[in-house]
Amino acid sequence: MGNIVKERKSRPVNLDLQTIRFPITAIASILHRVAGVITFVSIAILLWLLSLSLSSPDGFQSAAAIVDSFFVKLILWGILTALAYHIVGGIRHLIQDMGYFEELESGVQSAQVAFVITGVLSVLAGVLVW
Repeated sequence: MGNIVKERKSRPVNLDLQTIRFPITAIASILHRVAGVITFVSIAILLWLLSLSLSSPDGFQSAAAIVDSFFVKLILWGILTALAYHIVGGIRHLIQDMGYFEELESGVQSAQVAFVITGVLSVLAGVLVW
């Protein structure tokens, strides 16, 4: 048995994360996962607010006072935007599972459409919250 020498391939190594550019489909996929996590965590917040508002008339007044602050409205708008994007991205994935928009060009276009639809829904959520 002779010595086996592994030949190292000289490949460029880029460790600067600021120079890496993800394609829009990768960004859409990552944001879909992030929106899912935000939606999951926000369920606890929303259930707590619902429980408080249904506990008594005073509890309802307390919940209304909490929701009346600018910071909480901003959080609620973020939750609704994340939920909207997660739903739109989920529908996009379901359509892809049926065999549509699987090619690179149509996948990019469907990601762009998902961002536009989410933008419109986010504006509507902002109108609803404020």
